[in-house]
Amino acid sequence: MPKQTDCFICGKEHLTRNEIGLNQKLIGRNIKHFHCLECLSEYLEVDTETLLDKIEEFKEQGCSLFG
Repeated sequence: MPKQTDCFICGKEHLTRNEIGLNQKLIGRNIKHFHCLECLSEYLEVDTETLLDKIEEFKEQGCSLFG
């Protein structure tokens, strides 16, 4: 994981480990460009609450992409 990752759509700086992990889980582990939670929700056409629920679900499953 890069030391600092920014949203390539809106430029939000310092994406969280959960935002980065969600991008990797839903888009692909080898992606080079990351979305913040808000831009990812627009890209996937779901609300941010759904994405937050998915983060918790993946954490409960023990996925190592989430902190």
